[in-house]
Amino acid sequence: MCQSAAFGTMLRAAAKTLSVSSTTSVSRVISLSTRHYCERTPTKLRVSEAVSGAELGANVKVQGWVRSVRPQKENLFLHVNDGSCLQSLQIVAGSELNDPLLTFGSAVEVTGVLRKSPHQKQPFELEAHQIHVVGECNPVDFPFKIKERHGLEYIRQFPHLRCRTNAFSSLLRIRSEATTAIHSYFKESGFVQIHTPVITSNDCEGAGELFEVEPSGPDYDEDERFFSVPAFLTVSGQLHLEVMSGAFSRVYTFGPTFRAENSQSRRHLAEFFMVEAEVSFTQSLEDLTKVMEDMFRSATEHVLARCAEDVDLFHKHVTPGQRGNVDAMLKKKFPMITYSEAIDILNRSSQKFDFPTDWGCDLQTEHEKYLVKHCGNTPVFVTDYPYDLKPFYARDNQDHPKHTAAAVDLLVPGVGELCGGSLREERLDRLQARLEEAGLEDTYSWYLDLRRFGSVPHGGFGLGFERYLQCILGVQNIKDVIPFPRFSRSCLL
Repeated sequence: MCQSAAFGTMLRAAAKTLSVSSTTSVSRVISLSTRHYCERTPTKLRVSEAVSGAELGANVKVQGWVRSVRPQKENLFLHVNDGSCLQSLQIVAGSELNDPLLTFGSAVEVTGVLRKSPHQKQPFELEAHQIHVVGECNPVDFPFKIKERHGLEYIRQFPHLRCRTNAFSSLLRIRSEATTAIHSYFKESGFVQIHTPVITSNDCEGAGELFEVEPSGPDYDEDERFFSVPAFLTVSGQLHLEVMSGAFSRVYTFGPTFRAENSQSRRHLAEFFMVEAEVSFTQSLEDLTKVMEDMFRSATEHVLARCAEDVDLFHKHVTPGQRGNVDAMLKKKFPMITYSEAIDILNRSSQKFDFPTDWGCDLQTEHEKYLVKHCGNTPVFVTDYPYDLKPFYARDNQDHPKHTAAAVDLLVPGVGELCGGSLREERLDRLQARLEEAGLEDTYSWYLDLRRFGSVPHGGFGLGFERYLQCILGVQNIKDVIPFPRFSRSCLL
């Protein structure tokens, strides 16, 4: 008999011997019926509250999932976690509360008294008087095993279950806190949040890597467009932010963006989140780089302070040594070099690169990582890229003989490009000439109107949120820092 079949037989036998009604075949209650602990309704606590000693000595209720089970002759020990923190709450019960359904991964509701623990590793524990098995879990079939540390690549195979692991639940709490930190930074800095559309008629980047949007179904006429023009999933909210920067001096957006890149790299996704900002009344790239650097520092310091245990799990067990790298990044001011200086550094290097390093070439990941290392393994700004490498909206520097744009990228250790931005071309004649040259003057006639009616010098940037998480946690693959990764030939769930 196979293990899973044997496990099922054991459960059926247990169900016959215990006096459990048919209505509780899945939801089981094990309690001490001879004693009365319900003098008042128990206080419902999250595990994070219980492990910090909230309601000490009181009758409380905790709900969560079993992370370990240790039955003994006279006692039963469980560890229960509900996702509110990395630490699990130890449950101590008499052996009479043991049950075959209490397995690793099962969902439970436990009622009892919160006590001080005699053990130093857990200052508080719950003395259980009732254990309610809400959901069963067959540990034989469950892909994650008790007391086993699974790698990020292994758990990536189970996108519907990987949030049950310590590593990925920590990642999700860090991601949530980093989101809060970024919103807080912009609010405190006087930015107005704008909800830019997910469906758009614009190709902001001009690279053509777009997902076209059309409805499907029996009532849809394939010969007639749903919208009057071709519509796509957004690659950036920048152009819509520029609209708003004509009425607000500081705006930002934070949401999903989409790129139809046929890439299987560790740095690219088909769907990812972008933080984008626009600043009006500026003619200086330094105004943009200050916002980028301040936001990076503010968000990272917030995450390190508010998610210390979760970050430590990554820095100790997933990416050892990364904490020192992060601390070093926060101590130094980010240096700034021009693209021309970057090319000189690459050409003087003894390292052999796979891609050319001639002036006018686009910097590749191998170039970006070398520049970061050359600058002391700290984030570095690269400015003034060749004009032809940048989209139509980048401001012309009008310099000769090397024609450059007022553009800037922030390169960071382990990742390469994290942020990309530029001053925007606010001069109507130059913008119009560039759009005409690209054959886009009709498509972007509305964009020219922004320059006709109250235009001001302005600029902005975008930050890849998943790459930011890769940077501070040291995670190599971008697919391991997003709940449900979307990439070429993969759209699970």
